[in-house]
Amino acid sequence: MRFEHLIEINSPDPAYSAMTLSFTRAQLWLGLMQRVKAPQRFPNGPEQCDWAESEPGLITRTLRFGPHTLKDQVRVAAEDSLVFTPEAHGDTAPIRLTICIEEPQPRQMVLRFVYEALGAQTDEEAYYNDYRHSAWLHNDRDMVTTLREWLEGGELRPLDS
Repeated sequence: MRFEHLIEINSPDPAYSAMTLSFTRAQLWLGLMQRVKAPQRFPNGPEQCDWAESEPGLITRTLRFGPHTLKDQVRVAAEDSLVFTPEAHGDTAPIRLTICIEEPQPRQMVLRFVYEALGAQTDEEAYYNDYRHSAWLHNDRDMVTTLREWLEGGELRPLDS
């Protein structure tokens, strides 16, 4: 299973640029790092996130959603991409998320989201893929909305390491 979508962050259209603030790549990256280090700040985020940089460019996290715990690793390529790889649990195939910043043309910036199953899916899991795709798209749009609110409020600032 692979699902991919783009969300435009900055548009080259002058009318759009006049209506909303544009992100710098550095500001967008700071927001994406909030999703890594402080995901509880986002809609539908965990209640708690403990993280540590286990080696340069690799962050190991424990996310708590009520009584449920999820562990993952995030590969960080500064100001370029994030790769979230969850630990396997049960018989469910883990699904890796890659987020890349792309600039297809001057004054345009997009985020590419790629969700990939890391193993064979059962028929039951495959049945739910359309629902997953819809939920992921909604979640990613909510994240971008939150980042825009932070940009407009001047809240995008570095996290303490």
